[in-house]
Amino acid sequence: MHLVDQIKAKARNNLQTVVLPESYDERMLFAAEKIVAEGLARIVILGDPAKIQAEAAAKGVNLAGVELLNPVASPKLEAYVAALVELRKSKGLSADEARKLLTADDNLYYAGMMVRNGDAGGEVAGATGTTGNVLKAAFQTVGPAAGIKTVSSFFLMITKNPDFGENGIILFADCAVNPNPDAQALAEIAVATAGNCKAFLDVDARVALLSFSTKGSASHADCDKVLKALEIAKQIKPDMQIDGELQADAALLPNVGSKKAPGSTVAGKANVLIFPDLDAGNIAYKLVERVAGAEAVGPIIQGLAKPVNDLSRGCSVDDIVNVVAITAVQAAQG
Repeated sequence: MHLVDQIKAKARNNLQTVVLPESYDERMLFAAEKIVAEGLARIVILGDPAKIQAEAAAKGVNLAGVELLNPVASPKLEAYVAALVELRKSKGLSADEARKLLTADDNLYYAGMMVRNGDAGGEVAGATGTTGNVLKAAFQTVGPAAGIKTVSSFFLMITKNPDFGENGIILFADCAVNPNPDAQALAEIAVATAGNCKAFLDVDARVALLSFSTKGSASHADCDKVLKALEIAKQIKPDMQIDGELQADAALLPNVGSKKAPGSTVAGKANVLIFPDLDAGNIAYKLVERVAGAEAVGPIIQGLAKPVNDLSRGCSVDDIVNVVAITAVQAAQG
């Protein structure tokens, strides 16, 4: 079974509610119809119900089983206003400012407060809004996971070689969010990605902190950062299988790993690759996707207290459906 089909099966087995704030994008309406038909999640779409229904009727979309919610008319609006004011009190946010954010046309802050308060298990946005706006609203409403300050991302890389990772599947992080994470951030990215390896692949993570050096073969401040990240990650999650610094071949190839990092429980069999910066991560996933013909599923956002995922603005309806299924699986873990 293809990984995406496995994810959809997981979503069906533990049905979650996912909120879609971008009702003004017709792709969300088509996706909602398909999600409900496939039984992947309960869907809430934010916006004016009359306008949404009119648009759906004009497009031939059946929204039966989809909840339509207008933030402006919501009975929970004032409770959300008070909660957001409390969350942002250090920034001096007033009630009027909070109400303006919660009733803004993009619906991002209202969706985030739904997730924070348990009225939805997760959120999917970004078909229209920018990544920056989606993540800013999520960080200010949902907030970071306990013990984690770094919001990051990972890709599920489905390669054609079953000898790599976990039957050919490797998690790559961070490839989309943090340009130059310091050691603390790198450690937090590793811990979050390890948790998602377990959530999506049902196996324990074997995390490789990548570098151009393996076990001191080179000396540089960039290598020192990776070593410090290893130390911090072990403090955050002592039982995690993690090692570094490792070059990519030492992380993935048993014969190289055994030579360059003898005794390592990760070298030669890593299923999670943590890149030292966004240059390396973004370049690597695109090369593996384009040159090696791997399938890249993501980016999937991690590090938040509850799941919020960002779409590409060029996403298809099927992309939205798949990301909703991914978000539902993440929500079921919480």
